[in-house]
Amino acid sequence: MTIERSFDVSFVAELALREKQIQQVYRPTIAVHKWFARRPGTLFRGLLLSEFGKGPVADTFFRANDLQGLLVVDPFMGGGTPLIEANRLGCDVVGCDINPMAHWIVRQTIEHLDLVSYQNAAKQLIQTLEQEIGSLYRTTCVECGSDDAQVKYFLWVKVKVCTYCKSDFDLFPGYLVAKNQRHPNNVFICSSCGGLNEASDRNAPGNCRHCDEALLLAGPAKRNRCTCPHCGKINKYSNCNDAPLKHRMIAIEYHCSRCRKFHRGRYFKVPDDNDLAKVDTSILKLRNLNSNFIPDDEIPSGDETDRLHRWGYSRYRQMFNERQLVGLELSCRLIAGSSDERVRGALATNLSDLLRYQNMLCRYDTMALKSLDIFSVHGFPVGLIQCESNLIGIAKPKGGNIGSGGWTNIIRKFTKAKTYCNSPFEIKFKEGKKIHVPISGEWIGGGNNGINKRKPRKVRLLCMDSAAIDLPNGSVDAVFTDPPYFGNVQYAELMDFCYVWLRRLVGSNEPEFDKPSTRNPNELTGNTTLDRGLDHFVNGLSLVFQRMAKALKSGAPLVFTYHHNQLEAYYAIAVAILDSGLTCSGSIPCPAEMRGSIHISGTASSIIDTIFVSRSTGSVPRKWVCTTPKEIAKLIQGDVNELRTAGLRPTQGDIRCIIYGHLARLAVWHLRRDWDASKPVSRKLALIAKKIEALGGLEGVKKSLPRDVTDFPRIQHFSLREDAATFGADDAISF
Repeated sequence: MTIERSFDVSFVAELALREKQIQQVYRPTIAVHKWFARRPGTLFRGLLLSEFGKGPVADTFFRANDLQGLLVVDPFMGGGTPLIEANRLGCDVVGCDINPMAHWIVRQTIEHLDLVSYQNAAKQLIQTLEQEIGSLYRTTCVECGSDDAQVKYFLWVKVKVCTYCKSDFDLFPGYLVAKNQRHPNNVFICSSCGGLNEASDRNAPGNCRHCDEALLLAGPAKRNRCTCPHCGKINKYSNCNDAPLKHRMIAIEYHCSRCRKFHRGRYFKVPDDNDLAKVDTSILKLRNLNSNFIPDDEIPSGDETDRLHRWGYSRYRQMFNERQLVGLELSCRLIAGSSDERVRGALATNLSDLLRYQNMLCRYDTMALKSLDIFSVHGFPVGLIQCESNLIGIAKPKGGNIGSGGWTNIIRKFTKAKTYCNSPFEIKFKEGKKIHVPISGEWIGGGNNGINKRKPRKVRLLCMDSAAIDLPNGSVDAVFTDPPYFGNVQYAELMDFCYVWLRRLVGSNEPEFDKPSTRNPNELTGNTTLDRGLDHFVNGLSLVFQRMAKALKSGAPLVFTYHHNQLEAYYAIAVAILDSGLTCSGSIPCPAEMRGSIHISGTASSIIDTIFVSRSTGSVPRKWVCTTPKEIAKLIQGDVNELRTAGLRPTQGDIRCIIYGHLARLAVWHLRRDWDASKPVSRKLALIAKKIEALGGLEGVKKSLPRDVTDFPRIQHFSLREDAATFGADDAISF
């Protein structure tokens, strides 16, 4: 079997589509710690079984498989999806990433953990935090008067000191606190008195019930400018290089267990004197703490971090308020005191992941009525309204959580993740119902975990440049990976936010944490600040592919996923494949993103990855070797039909990326015999561009597509169907 012949596009695409809508249900391991742009685990399981399984993927997917004895390498492991799927199937694995946070996350995912010891330690941590700082997250219910109501979220607005009259004023971009999707009415804050009001009509909310002033939807702060209400002068509020802007608490969402069964909707209130006094208490507590774990590291310059500098953030600790810093410092102390090394590592990982919600850059989702974590848009967005979550969290008596962003949430998700490692499952749909299918005999881990009795498999994790991995030539059965996408996510700049805390907590015992930052000059992402352009990306990717090609057995596959909005970004992967001496034997489409992801919502971005398969020798279906736009268009029509069978109607952006994938594959095919890897990068990129142009390029292929494909919407929603289709037989061309 080979992927080119046996990969079932429609079957795997349907699974991948469903997984990406709520990934932690299908692959709970993603909850171990945040990583960016994770590809579907179902996709890589499907790829591995297509290459090594015994039978059609649709038959092998929902049963236990044993690929013991195979060695699979992932040179860009990131969050570890390909590596973990291969490990679960019984393969020996080698994973590598230049970023120490990636190394730590995959290690914590794959390392066996005594869940009973972990849960006992986590319970003790929660109880101690409740005793120490639980009162800081209590408020008085305005409905029943209970003084034991639990705060879910504190909402804050940024405050500007007027450049001219030196008076403070609020920077409200708008006055809507909550929409009426998950609450009976819209909730507004009065621009005049600050009181909270409910209104059924968002666009005509009426007058404030407290002061009778007209309620407003839009606020005065927009486009980095706001008029001072005291002197009438226009102030700019970005480029505040001296210090971050102050915050003022404006509203609280809370939960009251005492009167909840009689209450309709959510609970909102204006902070009272006791709520404001607890802010002062937090400030005093922080002053009295001789902190050991709060990082005082400077924020280095970078493409993403320069945005923080423009808002006055020069050190990481400035991104937290005093209450958050007190809770995080106490949490670190409790974790450091754990005597069990693996439990200590697990709780440290939890704290690192918790940071995403425990900072003053989080925003409040006015529709979903929850906190949006700092990385929800894969950057450092600095808004004017901040959301502070309850650090401890609110656990339901019978399981689950109320609200998000606290310790109880993180611990619950982590427990599910590690439980899944011991007892993985798949989810099958039958007659519109989800069916959990236990996969008895598979597990995730480096050795016998005391539950499964199969022979231990080898796991080797490296934190280094993948181009220098020590692997014997001809020793690897497959490479499966998801490489960085040029100019996309600044992994190191973002992960430093967690790394500076984790380094203080565990770094003394971890050689991977010896540097003050995760940034590395060899990281393969475009970065203007560090002058890393396309040449850097091409050279780095090429060196890694060359190393992998030497390590692979004859005919063994190098498989990776890729998509980008620009055709030029595909030139780089074509060069890397050609430099490695491999032939691109397949370009297969599969969904890999969620259409509604915040960072792509409302754009023409694609959710479709191309799966590139490359080998040193083998064969490809004859119909895949094209020379004209019309022939390429016919392949794309077939891809579209497969995706439609899976329940996805591709958008124009999706079609564009499918075309790019085929053009890159064909450029490699037609240039492989006379390729000279020693030529300058610019010359090699030019050769790829010229060949793609000769094949018709994007516009040439689009013109050859039937109207029902070219008329696809720019943005659309999709539905899922339960039917499936498979590849048919075809003759082949050897290489």
